[in-house]
Amino acid sequence: MNEIKELLISLLNLFGLACWAEIVTEKPGCTYYFGPFFSKQDAETATKGYLEDLQQENAQGINISIKRCKPQDLTIYDELADLNPYHGSPVFSGQM
Repeated sequence: MNEIKELLISLLNLFGLACWAEIVTEKPGCTYYFGPFFSKQDAETATKGYLEDLQQENAQGINISIKRCKPQDLTIYDELADLNPYHGSPVFSGQM
């Protein structure tokens, strides 16, 4: 039965219909894709382990979404987000 499920997942992924967990973190500024999964429920179950790993690595601002897609890259690192020490706050805010 596992072989049939794996084949179905491969076919779904081929057409961009498989479920993937997209996890975006603010610190570090990264987007991670985990999958492919057969169903949204399978992906949601698997994200618990990924979330624990990221929390142990002190990742901050973690947002998780499950989507049907076919990611080109499994990890996308946003260097600019990590270079900006103020992360969205103007340097002179409140000094007027």
